[in-house]
Amino acid sequence: MPDHHTAASGLKRSELARLTGCNLETIRYYETVGLMPEPPRSPAGHRRYGAVHVERLGFIMRARELGFSMAEIRGLLAMVDRGSHSCAEVEKMGRHHLAAVRAKIRDLQNIEAVLAETIAQCSGSRTPECPLLEVLSAPPR
Repeated sequence: MPDHHTAASGLKRSELARLTGCNLETIRYYETVGLMPEPPRSPAGHRRYGAVHVERLGFIMRARELGFSMAEIRGLLAMVDRGSHSCAEVEKMGRHHLAAVRAKIRDLQNIEAVLAETIAQCSGSRTPECPLLEVLSAPPR
């Protein structure tokens, strides 16, 4: 595993992508929407990324892996950038996100139950009647 602090001095965007495992176009997008700070440029005008970019990109990627929305990430980064955040503020955002994740899990469990029940009713025969197709064809509840 490379040391991000020493390996990340004067990186090109492609090197930043390779080092972090983030797609090149995704890095460009994060810059465009203001999640990544503008990197300094070389005398030739090429972007040069440093350890601060590696760390910030890592933060964004971990937040995305945990399912935080772009707006939530922007809010978290704003707190970090401001430097005056409290753990209570961050915890509040985290609890809100956790509640949303739990709601999604409940929805997925309901979907799973309906699918499992319906598929269990399928005969597996070559007849055209199929409980799954009937459920899908039924009007929404």
